[in-house]
Amino acid sequence: MPKQFDLLIFDWDGTLMDSAGVIVDSIQRACEDIGLPAPSDRASRQIIGLGLIQALQALLPDLPADDYPRLVERYRHHYLGRDAQIPLFAGVPQGIRDLHESGFQLAVATGKSRIGLERALEASGLGPWFAATRCADQTHSKPHPAMVLELIDELAADPVRTLVIGDTSHDLLMASNAGVASLGVTYGAHLAGDLHPHAPLALMDSFDEVYAWLNANA
Repeated sequence: MPKQFDLLIFDWDGTLMDSAGVIVDSIQRACEDIGLPAPSDRASRQIIGLGLIQALQALLPDLPADDYPRLVERYRHHYLGRDAQIPLFAGVPQGIRDLHESGFQLAVATGKSRIGLERALEASGLGPWFAATRCADQTHSKPHPAMVLELIDELAADPVRTLVIGDTSHDLLMASNAGVASLGVTYGAHLAGDLHPHAPLALMDSFDEVYAWLNANA
């Protein structure tokens, strides 16, 4: 089958790294630390993928502005204590390397900070396989299309031949806003019902399925 895509843009948390549970727990602990009731797992998962400040504002819109820095500090305290131990999903290390060696350009668009992504790339060993990356503290947060459009521009890619792979509605809406195709994964933060309305080419239940789909169709 002729190759359809040249540039594959991956989300990080919940797509390549199995971090959604740790993010949810860190949000809940941070809220408790500053005297707020812990939000539900579902509510906490819904804001994964956004930049941290935007995510907390979406989750807790009535929180006084002066309390957000304190909440961010407590979130980082809980998350950073565990992030080095968060595993990649099964199949990711070899799959990403194989996709790179097959001739795809690979990139990352993430709600993580630049420092957080660099730490994750180094700890995971995946850094060498990605040609470019964008983080929420460098440009507009998802679902704004800026991350995708900037990566396309940096890598001189064709939007028609660009595919976004992500686990949240924010990822898929970012792709739609940028005018590029998307592939949804159901093993991360959001449910299939959250992803389906954004018209991904397919929904995958594991990274192995993502890898197989890309090899067969991309």
